Amino acid sequence: MVAPRLVLVLGDQLTPGAGALALADRNRDVVVMAEVLAEAEAVPHHPQKIAFLFAAMRKFAAALTADGWQVRYSRLDDPANTQSIPGEVLRRAAELGAREGIATRPGDWRLLAALETCALPLHLVEDDRFFCSTAAFDAWAADRKALRMEYFYREMRRRTGYLMEGAAPAGGRWNYDAENRKPAAADLFRAPPPRFAPDATTQEVLDLVARRFPAHFGGLEGFGWATDRAGALAALDHFIAHALPDFGTYQDAMLAGDPFLHHSLLSPYLNAGLLTPQEVCDRAEAAWRAGRVPLNSAEGFIRQILGWREFVRGLYLREGPGYLTRNALGHGRRLPPAYWGGETRMACVRAVVAQTGRLAYAHHIQRLMVTGNFALLAGIDPAEVHGWYLAVYVDALEWVEAPNTLGMSQFADGGVLASKPYVSSGAYIDRMSDYCGGCRYRVADRAGPDACPFNLLYWHFLTRHRARFGTNPRMAPMYRTWDRMDEGHQARVLEGAERFLVRLDAGEPV
Repeated sequence: MVAPRLVLVLGDQLTPGAGALALADRNRDVVVMAEVLAEAEAVPHHPQKIAFLFAAMRKFAAALTADGWQVRYSRLDDPANTQSIPGEVLRRAAELGAREGIATRPGDWRLLAALETCALPLHLVEDDRFFCSTAAFDAWAADRKALRMEYFYREMRRRTGYLMEGAAPAGGRWNYDAENRKPAAADLFRAPPPRFAPDATTQEVLDLVARRFPAHFGGLEGFGWATDRAGALAALDHFIAHALPDFGTYQDAMLAGDPFLHHSLLSPYLNAGLLTPQEVCDRAEAAWRAGRVPLNSAEGFIRQILGWREFVRGLYLREGPGYLTRNALGHGRRLPPAYWGGETRMACVRAVVAQTGRLAYAHHIQRLMVTGNFALLAGIDPAEVHGWYLAVYVDALEWVEAPNTLGMSQFADGGVLASKPYVSSGAYIDRMSDYCGGCRYRVADRAGPDACPFNLLYWHFLTRHRARFGTNPRMAPMYRTWDRMDEGHQARVLEGAERFLVRLDAGEPV
C-alpha cells in the first residue's frame, strides 16, 4: 500500500487548483487544514478576522470533500489539536503513515521558517495566484537604484495588456491619480456594500471566537463578511455595478457616517483566496471597455491590485525577514491607548479607531493619513504600529501589511518603498473628510492650546528630521514654507508640540 502524501492548505490559500493543490492527486493525497492558536494569537487579531478565516476555511474544506478530496480538518476546540501548523502536520502524518508533504509557500516569514524546520519533509511550491512571480519581480528589481511602484506598474500593464491600446496606455496616461482626490458629500442613495448574514457554519465559528478570544480588540456584533466563494463573487458583482464607477474620484475621501463610500471591500476575499486578482482585474477592465465605468476609476482600482498589491509582495519577499525590524527614523514611543479604543480628543483618530473596532475595516486613506500619519508624526515605534495594523484589520496578512505600514506609512525602511514620508497637517484631513467639524481641537489654529495636534506635530516632525529630509526634492517646498515663518511663531509651534508629546508620554488622553 502506497503511503499517502499530505497537502497542507493554509487559511489564506483557499483557491482550488492553485499552488500545492494543482500538483496534488486526489486519489492518493490527503489535504490537511487546521485552526490553531499559534496563528490566531500570533498577534491579538480582531475577532472578526479570526471568524472570517475560520469560517472560510471550514467551508473550503467542505467544498474539497464534496469534490472528492480526502480532508483532515482540525478545529480549534478539538482536544487533540496541537495548536500549531507544524504540530498538526506531524499529527496527521503519524495518523496516516505519511512520510512527506507538499505545501504552497506561506506568505509570511515566521510561518515559512516553521515549515522549513518541520520534521516531516515538505516540498514548498510557488504561490501562483499572483501576476508576478518572485523570480520575475527580482529580475525587474535587479540593478535598479530605487524600487518605485509606478515603474513596476507600467511594466505590469505592458505584460498583462490591462487598459492598453496597443503599446500605449489607454487615454494616453498611465496614472489618473490626480483626478482621484475629491472629497465626498453624504449621499443617502450611495449603495452600501452587501453584508452577509451568518449561516449555521459561520454562526458556530462566531460563537467559538466569542468564547476563546474575549479580550481581543474589536467586536463580533454585526459580522457581515462573506465566508465562501459564492458570497465573494456576489460582493465583486455589487462593486463592479454600483461602486466602481465613482471609486476613482472619491477613493481618498473620508466621512464619519459612511465608512465604505465607493470602496470595494474585496481585499479580504483576495487575500484569503476566495477571489483571484486576475478575475477581479478582468471584471474592472471589461466594465470600462463596455462604457459602464470611467477610465480614471478602472485605472485607479486596477493599479491597487496589479500595481500596488503585487509590488509590496515582491518587495516584502525580496527584502527578507529583517525588513520587519527596521526603524530608520529611530522612533520609539509606545502606541497610545487611543489605538486600542482609549479616550482621545482627536475626532479623526477616534472615528477611525471606533470604525476599526466595529468593522475590522478602514479604507487605505483612513489607515495612511489618519492613524498612520499621527503615529509617524508622533514618533511611535514602527514595530508597535506594524503589530497594531496586522492585528486589527480583516484583510491584514503580513506580506501585504508590513510593507504598507513600515514602508509607506512609517518610512521605517528609510525609503526602500517610498521616496518621502507620507505626512500632513490637519488641513489635508479637513479637506478630505468631515471629521474636523466636531473635534475638540481647531484645525484652523496653527499654534496655541486648541491647535490641531497634526498641525503642531507636522512641523515638529520636519524640524527634528531635517538632516534626513531637508535635501529631498519632494519635501523642499515644505521646508521653504517653514523657513519663511516668523521665528516667534515657529517657537510657539514647537513648544506646543513638545507639550503635546509630554502629555502623550504621560499616558494622558490627547
